[in-house]
Amino acid sequence: MARFFIDRPVFAIVLAILISLLGTIAGFSLPIAQYPNITKPRISVSTNYVGASADVVEEAVAQAIEQKVNGVENMLDMNSISTSNGQYELNVQFNLEKNADIASVEVQNRVSQATSSMPSEVNAYGITTAKKSAETIMYFGLTSPNRTYDGMFLRTYADANFIDAVKRVKGVSTVQEFGPEYAMRVWLNPEKMAQLGVTVNDIATAIKTQSVQAPVGSIGDRPTEADQEKAYSASAKGRLSSPEEFGNVIIRSQNGNNLKLKDIAEIKEGPRSDMVIGRLNGGDAVVFPVSLTSDANAIETVAKIREVLKDAEERFPEDMEIVIIQDNTQFITESLEKVAHTFFEALVLVILVVFMFLGSWRATLIPLLAVPVSLLGTFAAFVILGFTINTLTAFAMILAIGLVVDDAIVVVEAVEHHIQENGMSPKEATYRAMNEVSGPVVAIAFVLAAVFIPVAFTGGTVGELYKQFAITVSVSMMLSAVVALSLTPALCSLLLKKKGQEEEVKGFVGRAVKSFNDWFERALSKYVKNVELCIRRAKLMLVGLVVLLICIGALSKITPTGFVPTEDQGMTAVSFSMPEGASSNRTIQVMNELSAKAAKFPGVKNVMEVAGVDILSSAQKSNAGLLVVSMEDYSKRDNSVQDIIPMIFGMGAQMPDATVMAFQPPSLPGASNTGTLSLYLMNLAGEDVEKMGERANAFLAKAMQRPEIGMVYTTLNTTTPMYEFDVDREKAESLNVPVASVFTALQTFLGGSEINDINSFGRTWKVIMQADAQYRTGVNDMRYFYVRSNNGDMVPLNTLVTPKTRNSSVVMTRFNGARAIKIAGDPASGYSTGQAMTALEEVAKETLPSTYTFEWVDQSRDEIEAGSRSTQIFIISLIFVFLCLAALYESWTIPLAVLLSVPCAVFGCFLSQYLRGQQNDVYMQIGLITLIGLSAKNAILIVEYAKMNMEKGMGVVEAAIEASRLRLRPILMTSFAFILGCVPLAIATGPGAGARVSMGNAVVGGMTIATGFGIFLIPVLFVVVERFFSKKKHDENQPQE
Repeated sequence: MARFFIDRPVFAIVLAILISLLGTIAGFSLPIAQYPNITKPRISVSTNYVGASADVVEEAVAQAIEQKVNGVENMLDMNSISTSNGQYELNVQFNLEKNADIASVEVQNRVSQATSSMPSEVNAYGITTAKKSAETIMYFGLTSPNRTYDGMFLRTYADANFIDAVKRVKGVSTVQEFGPEYAMRVWLNPEKMAQLGVTVNDIATAIKTQSVQAPVGSIGDRPTEADQEKAYSASAKGRLSSPEEFGNVIIRSQNGNNLKLKDIAEIKEGPRSDMVIGRLNGGDAVVFPVSLTSDANAIETVAKIREVLKDAEERFPEDMEIVIIQDNTQFITESLEKVAHTFFEALVLVILVVFMFLGSWRATLIPLLAVPVSLLGTFAAFVILGFTINTLTAFAMILAIGLVVDDAIVVVEAVEHHIQENGMSPKEATYRAMNEVSGPVVAIAFVLAAVFIPVAFTGGTVGELYKQFAITVSVSMMLSAVVALSLTPALCSLLLKKKGQEEEVKGFVGRAVKSFNDWFERALSKYVKNVELCIRRAKLMLVGLVVLLICIGALSKITPTGFVPTEDQGMTAVSFSMPEGASSNRTIQVMNELSAKAAKFPGVKNVMEVAGVDILSSAQKSNAGLLVVSMEDYSKRDNSVQDIIPMIFGMGAQMPDATVMAFQPPSLPGASNTGTLSLYLMNLAGEDVEKMGERANAFLAKAMQRPEIGMVYTTLNTTTPMYEFDVDREKAESLNVPVASVFTALQTFLGGSEINDINSFGRTWKVIMQADAQYRTGVNDMRYFYVRSNNGDMVPLNTLVTPKTRNSSVVMTRFNGARAIKIAGDPASGYSTGQAMTALEEVAKETLPSTYTFEWVDQSRDEIEAGSRSTQIFIISLIFVFLCLAALYESWTIPLAVLLSVPCAVFGCFLSQYLRGQQNDVYMQIGLITLIGLSAKNAILIVEYAKMNMEKGMGVVEAAIEASRLRLRPILMTSFAFILGCVPLAIATGPGAGARVSMGNAVVGGMTIATGFGIFLIPVLFVVVERFFSKKKHDENQPQE
């Protein structure tokens, strides 16, 4: 093959240009993302049982739906919350391989089977099934800087003008709205109602019958008289729309006297619910968190959302503006830009290494031309494979620079050797060199591809991460081998000069190259002597190898494990809560103080507040709130989010009433926003909530004693003060009062009842009836509420209802169909997630009875999967490499000599991670698998030549020493090119540095030790293996001492 291209250099160059062109075209069409699609499909089912408490929602709604949904095909788990304001949400998570659209349909079908068991109020509200992502990709706010507009106006304007357009953007799952929603409020006066003998049912019936959309037909439509000349459509004023019109609704008419709604109630426009209030930097705002579907491309989606918002902003009235509070894709784009910088730094360092070794610009140019052809060609493969340009494929490209250049270096170095040593012409030297190195080039490409082939067949989140990296390296290696056998020999015969004809490099560079060559010659003679010495002391070397294996075992135990490194993503979500039962007013007041302090922290750009939302349990609570603290751009600050988080905890410690928790944003998309550790404790025996609360508190108390745990919490809080209304059914029956009307009166007066719709601003809004604020301040106000008996008598509610105080939970959590306690948190500083998870598992064994089980979810589950998966992949990769080498060399013994050099790389990898305080995480494990191929590559170069020498009749020791002498230069060139190419990764800073450092450090450390030890160990292993297994008696030329 090589001879064909040496004789036809134009053909080889055209082939290379075509590969590059195809790759360039493909590169421009490829989508850019932070990660491959590793977000598991998540389907959300939500509804509302207005006015119901958490335990009622759980019993009436949750159990019925979950019994039907449980076991839907490819389901991973499901968890739900039922809250005290009637809200119910079920999240069903599926395996990564499941199609999200099919999952959504299957869940919807199961939910529809449960509708017959639902309360009528729930069916009237509707049950929604939708694709959902766990991750909030951006927060934007609509604000009025000069306070011209209030929150309700801002939200209504947004709803009517641009939120629908945002929801239509491809990839958007949900756009939540944190701000007061417009409604028509009917504030009842219970005292006047009692005096006039009016009940809530009377008012509801009057409004429903007098505010109704009614079709009234048309005039003159056929069939009609033959001489009918005109036809008219007809309409009547149906649904009421203004406070005045509602005020004139007639509740009762007696003897010409009309009792109107305005006589017993105040009607005005107001918020549908006042619990959730949004604020930004101290002023009123409506906050919009945007979640994506699990299969969305974040960068493309957010770019489209920004376009929609920019277009809407052009039509805004004065004193209204949109503020992008936090955009997580900024971190993605900036970290990918950093990766691009690292790529070019790596390229420059590789050029430097190659030039120092080859000492000629012409010779350096040849390997460099191989880099763009192989890497651009890989982009073309991305289109076929459906890959994106993401962090992992970019890392693979950076590593590939060092690998791709290797094949070309091996070829050029061999050609240069024949030109310099044997005085051949470039063409003859290329023929000779290609006969010698075609074997190693193909072998190296095969081995590096073999390392990664098993990885391509692994499933799950971790498998997807490995796969994108592995296939990228494999494809670039295959292309690199093609280039090394086609373009590189063609360029060698064209560009290289005969001995004595090449131009000498002058000046400082020339002197540096000359002094480097002189040093290398001296080092080479010392190296050969040391190799001889090592072969003589082979037993000692083998003992050293055993010691190395023991050290690997020890280092793997003491290197902390983790899943992915934490990154500075420029924001932190802060959960804020007051003591249970605190009112919204008190929560907002303390939250404003907190926000004002946080805004003064260095590097903070925006502080967003949402009162009434508990992000820990995803429920609405009057005593909870969310703060999102977003940072300035990376270039405008010198601190990180990791510096701000402890400051927020410190600020919370100064507020005795408040519990403040700041969270790291998740490193992987779709992971939990509220802590890197997540598990559910499942109550299989059906214990009551109070008992569950005791179990949860015992678990937390024990967990907080562990040094590995930095912060841990549960969403189950059974200390929320509540009133339980006990209806005296016997008395009600004796007074002829229907029990249903007692419940209706309670719900309407205290919780509010949605009784009608209005049309305004081109949309439909709700009409809500509720007792005026002064009649809902305490439980004694029940004396104002009356119901009517069937005899027509007005009966005060406080004679039929007895309030009892009790403590319970405002949020009920279920997991996989059982009542559950959610536990989540973060490891302590200096401890990894792996260590913290082990600690929590031990706590669970100590504190939980046998009727409870626990299950890890989200990132924690992925981490466990990654740990077991990486060991399997490592072993399978070793087996694949062994089999590949055995097939190439037609020998079972030679692959052993190659693979026994791998422990050096593994030792170097663990040692460098441990010394630099890095974790054994997914990126290190990917690096480790790469190192199998790389350390095997060095061994192949020596073993291949030693085998050729033996076939020429040399003894095994002489063959090994001669191969080591000849191949030291290409081994050092390829290793230094790779190591220096990865140094920019190992010392990276800025956004996304955690991942780059973890992988870069692992491969640099591993390859440095593998090269330093390997060049002495490989010849020894070759000799030992040959002597041990060979049946032929080789003529052994032992060096004389």
